[in-house]
Amino acid sequence: RTEYIKKAVLCLLLGGVEKILENGTRLRGDINIMLIGDPSTAKSQVLRYVLNSAPRAIATTGRGTSGVGLTAAITTDKDSGERRLEAGAMVLADRGIVCIDEFDKMSDIDRTAIHEVMEQGRVTISKAGIHAKLNARCSVLAAANPVYGRYDEYKNPMDNIGMQDSLLSRFDLLFVVLDVMDPEHDARIAEFVLRMHRYRNPGEQDGEPIRIDGDVDNLATYEDKEEEEEMEVYVKHDNLLHGQKKNTQKLCSLQFLRKYIHVAKSMSPVLTREAAECISNEYAKLRTTDNLGNKSKTLPITARALETLIRLATAHAKARMSKTVEKRDAESAVELVNFAYFKETKKKTKRRKAGDDDDNDMMMTMMRRIPSDLTRKTGSVPERHLTQETRRQWRLKTDLKPQPSLNLLPLIPLQPVRE
Repeated sequence: RTEYIKKAVLCLLLGGVEKILENGTRLRGDINIMLIGDPSTAKSQVLRYVLNSAPRAIATTGRGTSGVGLTAAITTDKDSGERRLEAGAMVLADRGIVCIDEFDKMSDIDRTAIHEVMEQGRVTISKAGIHAKLNARCSVLAAANPVYGRYDEYKNPMDNIGMQDSLLSRFDLLFVVLDVMDPEHDARIAEFVLRMHRYRNPGEQDGEPIRIDGDVDNLATYEDKEEEEEMEVYVKHDNLLHGQKKNTQKLCSLQFLRKYIHVAKSMSPVLTREAAECISNEYAKLRTTDNLGNKSKTLPITARALETLIRLATAHAKARMSKTVEKRDAESAVELVNFAYFKETKKKTKRRKAGDDDDNDMMMTMMRRIPSDLTRKTGSVPERHLTQETRRQWRLKTDLKPQPSLNLLPLIPLQPVRE
């Protein structure tokens, strides 16, 4: 499951292709993703990795963020007393990514302020005599917890998320991250965390005190010119940092990944006819099937889902450095959407005693047998014979003495006695 999330984050870093039509209509190419799930499932780590790898990224938290802090605020200059406009986080992250942690802690009023930004890519301000439009063409990567703190698998995904459909429809993908109890998975996590605590930087001796950055010799005009080293594509394997090497796969360095994203993001792949037909057919299937079996949808399926498929297919083509969006790119986008849009909902089963099911099954089997045997012999089944025969066969079957609590009369529908 984590592979789908990693692939979606890569598509978010690359983005789709922005279209501006002749009449001025803008079709956004930014991809918005939300991660919602149990605590301690590494949602914040994903946000931190995006902050380090994206060319331009701004981080914020839901608890200490207001609507004007995300969009724009009007302040008063202390010296002149004039009103001035200050850009918010989403305006500062134009052509970049905004990472919002603890998204569920924001109030509904503050969340409403980003509706226009997520779809139109701009902020419209009409306050204190100032009328302005600010560009905020950024992608949103949000992490949130469910309504009940932990995700309840017996409730509908919409009840667990607890947000408005108007806001959820602006997210292209929504992933539900669960804390699954698996002994092998828990052992791998424990091994990784312990290795991280044992790791030391190369050249650092054991027991060496931590130095505080306070070099007095470096003046303000001092420029530390280091010789440019040749960029390494792959990271050297370290057993303590990466674990034991089990396969031949290599890890790309972060420096190379940044340059790769910068080059791939500038490409503009063209949608082919085969990919367009595949996306159109899959969108029609998504609209006609609201629920697949016992699976419920996590996002409302609207016309924005069609644009989501196009953006994901375009981003997948960018990752291949391709100039055209082929059918396999569309199939990968459909696979991502099907995984993110539908979530299985478990059903609660009533608990019964251990011996109740066996006794009831045996009684129902005997009740089905006896009428057919008596009907073949007599042609009709009197009610009193049916009751006596049922009791006799039951005692022979179970080899038990008759008990006063065993009464099969309530199981047989009785006819009213004629006077």
